[in-house]
Amino acid sequence: MGTGQRNQEAHVPDTTTGTAGATSRAASAPRTLAEALRARPDDSLAALLRIRPDLLSPVPGDLTQLATRAGTRASVVRALERLDTFALQTAQALAVAPDPAPYDTVRSLLAGDDGDPAVEDALPGAVVALREQALLWGGDDRLRLVRTARELLAPSPTHPSATGLGPTVAEATAGMSPGRVQEILKAAGLPATHDPVSAVAALTSLFTDRARMAALLDSAPSEALTVLDRLVWGPPYGEVSADPPPPVRWLRDHGLLLPASPRTLVLPREVALHLRAGRAHRAPGPVPPAVVPLREYRPQVVDAAGAGQAFTALSTVEDLLAEWNEGGPAVLRAGGLSVRDLKRTATALDATEPVAAFWLELAYAAGLLATDGEADERYAPTPEYDDWLELPPAERWGRLAVAWLAATRTSGLVGDQDTKGRTLSALGPELDRSPAPEVRHRVLALLATLPEATAPDPESLLARLRWERPARSGPDDLRSRLAQWALSEAELLGVTGRGALTTHGRTLLAPASGALELDALGHLAAHALDPHLPEPVDHVLLQADLTAVAPGPLRRPLAAMLGVLADIESKGGATVYRFTPGSVRRALDAGQTATDLQAFLTEHSRTPVPQPLSYLIDDVARRHGHLRVGVASAYVRCDDESMLGEILADKRSQPLRLRRLAPTVLATTAEPAVLLDGLRSMGYAPAAESAEGDVLITRADARRTPRRTPPVPVPDGPPLPDETLLGAAVRAIRAGDTAATVVRKEPEAARTDGSLPRTSPAETLATVQAAAMTGSAVWIGYVNAEGTASQRVIAPVRVEGGFVTAYDHTADEVRTYPLHRITGVAELADDPA
Repeated sequence: MGTGQRNQEAHVPDTTTGTAGATSRAASAPRTLAEALRARPDDSLAALLRIRPDLLSPVPGDLTQLATRAGTRASVVRALERLDTFALQTAQALAVAPDPAPYDTVRSLLAGDDGDPAVEDALPGAVVALREQALLWGGDDRLRLVRTARELLAPSPTHPSATGLGPTVAEATAGMSPGRVQEILKAAGLPATHDPVSAVAALTSLFTDRARMAALLDSAPSEALTVLDRLVWGPPYGEVSADPPPPVRWLRDHGLLLPASPRTLVLPREVALHLRAGRAHRAPGPVPPAVVPLREYRPQVVDAAGAGQAFTALSTVEDLLAEWNEGGPAVLRAGGLSVRDLKRTATALDATEPVAAFWLELAYAAGLLATDGEADERYAPTPEYDDWLELPPAERWGRLAVAWLAATRTSGLVGDQDTKGRTLSALGPELDRSPAPEVRHRVLALLATLPEATAPDPESLLARLRWERPARSGPDDLRSRLAQWALSEAELLGVTGRGALTTHGRTLLAPASGALELDALGHLAAHALDPHLPEPVDHVLLQADLTAVAPGPLRRPLAAMLGVLADIESKGGATVYRFTPGSVRRALDAGQTATDLQAFLTEHSRTPVPQPLSYLIDDVARRHGHLRVGVASAYVRCDDESMLGEILADKRSQPLRLRRLAPTVLATTAEPAVLLDGLRSMGYAPAAESAEGDVLITRADARRTPRRTPPVPVPDGPPLPDETLLGAAVRAIRAGDTAATVVRKEPEAARTDGSLPRTSPAETLATVQAAAMTGSAVWIGYVNAEGTASQRVIAPVRVEGGFVTAYDHTADEVRTYPLHRITGVAELADDPA
């Protein structure tokens, strides 16, 4: 939890004085983490479970179980990973401080001997954050770090601490001979002692006494001080030869360096802290680094730039899936897209390969693209793509935006290698990174903290993210890479414009946890974007050079038909389409006639249909279908015998291996599709026909996958609990704790070994009847139908017919128990609260 989010409660020191006050504090101080949790109010327990949701799976039976689970290694590591820099530094200071440590000791370790106002102001909030997460417990006079956290953060030879501190004098001299310890005392000018314990205490007292330590260092050779300077900020270990140089020998003889192994010396913690002026860290980070504004724009400029890029994003996704409308590339055996197919896709989109991978992953995350699941598995658009095309542009963008925000698949990893040295491919496995959604959301949130329409300095934003989660910054600093990708992807998608957060991008910061909330978020973003998108037009401008100019985004039916009839030549503020014999033939193959095409162009053009275009349509239509291709393996039939003779005489037809079966029929062993392509490359316009002799109509949207579910994001740990679950969990934990800790009166017949009480049926009946009349609670031993024995605290409400109906404090609900299954009953010394 970052400093920006946590409650900055002021530190109020304990001002109780005198013997009575000390006695009162000792009596009320918690002895264990479980006792500290037991003293918390319900809202504080709920806050703990909200911050650390892994503690809820399953719901602990009581507060002792909760405390035990909060101290497990996996849970503590997860909690430490979510600390900001200063909270983690505070925990690291506690790990090198005595256990327990007074508040002033921790403050001294962080602020140093000279003090640091920023550290002193931020420390109370860091202590509160550690307490809220149950990593720290105890009063300010006895702060205790959870043992597992201390083991993880304390320095050791195999696990160097982030503080760079080494072991204490007591730890470093644990295996040293008593005689060697006395020699060190003598060299340091200290009197000899009668035992090693007092000798170590005397040496520790010397190293922690600022005045005496300064005098000892003043007598050291200057070369020895240079050696100390190299070790003071860590690592504190150094290798030496069998005959070390005089400066190192002087430091070893005076105990300023102690042996850690036959060839290694270590700088004791107390010596390092003196040299550091008491600081545990070289650079404490009490204040988060600010996100620095880089450039400020007018809001209209940012929104217009973002809207323009949003429209480009829609066009790019449409172009990508239109390219794969009749079936895309094959799926690799290991899953994903081959490098060659990714390059082809990038060329078709006129983009770089990383950008093409981003669009592919975005379409996949939005459920618009999937594998068809057939034997020869290929990628293809899904039926949801057709539904998506029918939406208004702003709604389509909203779907893409929320899919991007929630996706854990990370296109930036494409081209990297996994742990086994295999290259990660687009649309392939191993691309999920759980922190990605949280990092994207945090990047947008930090952009939102700047003045409106202000672009940040990217380096300052990355520095802020590293401060908020320092423990998660591994060797490759995944969070920084995710943040850099988030910035570039947000610009590609139009969430930002010129680096600044847009108005419609700001709407994506609303909280959303489920599918319904994400849909609502998409509608909200679409509503904010819609005023900034250009209005679709319903006309084009036909030109004499066989081109058509679309002066803006075209309405969906017009764009779909024109995309079949013509090829896109260029894009920009206006899209240029070019009519070619191939494009006109494509429209005829889709079932259109020359008359239909002429009427379509006349209706949607603001300029007259040019004569060259009319001639082109009529000429292609006149030749279209004159040849017929069917299955023989394949055949060509034509009423014009001379045309078939012309084909046979053409050298370009030799690869097709055609032979004449009849005056009007040619046959070949080639597949019909190969034959069609071959004849078209020779300049003819054949049409495919069915077994019945009918012309086959081919449409661009012929290939679709079965309905697919979009990829489910991989969660970064357990889901966040809602308020209802938190309230029920806290009640259940409190009830179980009451049952586990309640004081009971043992009847004479009760056993003293802690097992179930034993009372006669008459005594059991009398006791529960009395409890029902007085409204008090009792402790029972109970064996269920499966033979499982348990101990429960119940408040009987009604006793009749051999059953007792009672409120079960252990289960926190009303239950009915058969009296014959109650093995015994005991009154409570005090009723549970």
